[in-house]
Amino acid sequence: MAKIELAYVKAYKDRHGRMRYYYRRKGLPTVALSGEPGQAEFMASYAAADARAPRPNAVLAGEAAKARIQPRSINALIIEYYRTTEFKELADSTKRAYRGQLDRFRTIHGSKSSLSIETHHLEAIFIGMGETPEAAVNLRKRLRRVFRLAVRLGWRSTNPVVETEITRKRDRGIKGWSEGEIRQFEEYWAAGTRERLALALCLYTGQRRSDVVRMGPQHVKDGRISVAQQKTAVRLNIRLHPNLTAEIANHQFGQDHLAYLTTAKGAAFTVEGFGNWFRDACAAAGLKGKSPHGLRKSAGRRLAESGCSEKQIAAILGHTSLGEVARYTREANQTGLADDAMDMLEKAETRTASV
Repeated sequence: MAKIELAYVKAYKDRHGRMRYYYRRKGLPTVALSGEPGQAEFMASYAAADARAPRPNAVLAGEAAKARIQPRSINALIIEYYRTTEFKELADSTKRAYRGQLDRFRTIHGSKSSLSIETHHLEAIFIGMGETPEAAVNLRKRLRRVFRLAVRLGWRSTNPVVETEITRKRDRGIKGWSEGEIRQFEEYWAAGTRERLALALCLYTGQRRSDVVRMGPQHVKDGRISVAQQKTAVRLNIRLHPNLTAEIANHQFGQDHLAYLTTAKGAAFTVEGFGNWFRDACAAAGLKGKSPHGLRKSAGRRLAESGCSEKQIAAILGHTSLGEVARYTREANQTGLADDAMDMLEKAETRTASV
């Protein structure tokens, strides 16, 4: 991959040999950037960090700039989307990610008319993003909602995004942890360490890192942990797994201690800070490229392999769409059916041999 140079990005190698990237700009707080340059995750975090800077000439920088926005342009449409209740009710982290995706699109296409853009125009844009298919998928999702708003506003009669198609890579996304990788982490980090507690919280609640960093003793009552998901606002009450209960018991928490997981100095983790710290713990255990979100996927896999239904899995993970959890049950069902088929084959072969 060609070297990518971005303004205000500073890089250095940490003590584990891992490259770290930060957005550093005078007058703004330094922000840790996730992923690697060129990856969709990295570009989204970079765009969110860069969007904080004052932009006198940007379309959202003030009333004078707003006056230059052409009526019913793509700029105008996206601004209308930012004003919707749908967008305003998103979690702050989700808003930043969505703005990063849409504002990059606006930078290039904002002055164009939202009335004349057609499916083949958008198809060409998505095809041009072939090197970053996940970024293309995410942009398509955002634009589908934006142009759905155009239909509701009466600007258009049809949504041009609906008929577009994007081919995803088969190995896309973050992979779950295997049972061997979970054992490897547990063998390296002993019970009673912060690292082991972090693994248990992620694996036995199945929650995102943004929820795990906020969990504390005050959320546990009558053997259940109460979680209000930051991303979806869904409230979950999950019975504590015995392994998680045992790991929590290995730690001492004061009455004023509001988080199970804290930094070495006792401060609360930020979401990005926790992710970086946990990836370092994985690397130290010889598990490079592993993440807290991979444990959420492993939790879903374990639930499916235990025979849980899609609704039961959703009750733990908090997914609002059963389609999001269907892959877990499909994979588990395939394994079970394949085992049954091989058992039948072996029994048939035994009967034939005995004749």
